[in-house]
Amino acid sequence: MLNFILQAGAAVSSLATSTDSNSNSSVVTGIQTAATSPEITETKISLFEMILKGGPIMYPIGLLLLISIYLLIERLLVISKASKKNETLVLNLKEMIHSGNIDNARSMCKNMNTPESTMLEQGISRIGQPIIEIREAMNKSGVNEIGKLEKNLNVLSIIGRIAPMFGFVGTIIGVITIFRKISQSGTVEIVQISDGLYQKMVSSAGGLVVGVIAFIFYYWLNSRLDRLAHRMEDTQIKFLDMLNEPTK
Repeated sequence: MLNFILQAGAAVSSLATSTDSNSNSSVVTGIQTAATSPEITETKISLFEMILKGGPIMYPIGLLLLISIYLLIERLLVISKASKKNETLVLNLKEMIHSGNIDNARSMCKNMNTPESTMLEQGISRIGQPIIEIREAMNKSGVNEIGKLEKNLNVLSIIGRIAPMFGFVGTIIGVITIFRKISQSGTVEIVQISDGLYQKMVSSAGGLVVGVIAFIFYYWLNSRLDRLAHRMEDTQIKFLDMLNEPTK
């Protein structure tokens, strides 16, 4: 009986050793297979190629971007020129007006050719009239000058609204492309729907990016105009106070 138990124990021990050996062999084989497997190559794609995958709808979106950039540069140059500040303008006008050189004061304002000087020229031309009429004329002139500087800014606001809509149209076209390829092949495979997914996502992203850029340009230019308008109001107040000062 004791001899039988010893033989059974030896058999179990031999079986366990064989199992561990097979397990280790499998692990080693798996490691070797993983080590010898070919590396996965990463396919790189340029930004331009990615944009082209957005489909034909990317052409109008790109055109809207170019228009936004053009309007930014054009309006920025105009507003920067109009925002040139002359710290001594009111003081020089004060000396000319109090000395009776009204025509010289008007000529100086015309030669400067800025919204601020144009507004002052309207006030100088009405010297001798009631202050209320002078203020009203200067207010109208200031509003007209700011209105000229706001030219085409609404186009940026419109682009900011319609560019995401173009992106949404591209999304719809991409979804239609996906379902068309699925119906033609009868199967759903990533290779078949990848083009539609690219078009869907790229066009949506492109429309949103252009819309955000247009809105940033629009509000930034408007902030510069607001600063100019506030400065013109301060200049108007100084000019009217100067007219109320007694001449020496």
